[in-house]
Amino acid sequence: MNAVGIDLSDPTAIGYPVVFLGVLVGSLVPVVPTGAVVGAAAAIAVSTGRLSLLLVLLVSVAGALIGDLVTFGVARAGSAAAQRWVARGQSPERLEEVRGRFATRGGLLVVIGRLVPAGRIPVLLAAGALDYPWRRLVPAALLACVLWALAYALLGVVSGGLSDSPVVATLVATALVLAVAAIGALVSRSRKART
Repeated sequence: MNAVGIDLSDPTAIGYPVVFLGVLVGSLVPVVPTGAVVGAAAAIAVSTGRLSLLLVLLVSVAGALIGDLVTFGVARAGSAAAQRWVARGQSPERLEEVRGRFATRGGLLVVIGRLVPAGRIPVLLAAGALDYPWRRLVPAALLACVLWALAYALLGVVSGGLSDSPVVATLVATALVLAVAAIGALVSRSRKART
């Protein structure tokens, strides 16, 4: 116990806030590998039982959703600057095509953007710059965050099932998450090169 009465050796005392803040910060500033945070927490939940897998999922979804909504909100609030960023190097016809895609399939674009490596921020900035409505963004972002958290937690569950050691399970979960992200980035780069 420390001066505030929190037992810092208990993973449940610091685990959930660390997961939430790690995912939130990583959703705002993509320097924290948020998938690895979720996978590691899920691995610890499965291998030790000291964290609840359901609570790991809930705090992960909450952190990711808040981060996504803030990113979108910033793009909407600074819409002139965001529009310039989206429009750079694009023809007016191309911008209208993108606006049309958001009008017809915006929710799907938001979900796919969350699940594709390095896709979330450009999609959210474009959605904000193109005045995509909040009432359509919020449910799509919620669905995207739930699917994202489930996918990375599943990697953590698999790694946690491989070892009873939380350290080994965390390392395996992190390696799996990074491998999936790297494969996704390679596939995305390959598709862009072909088109």
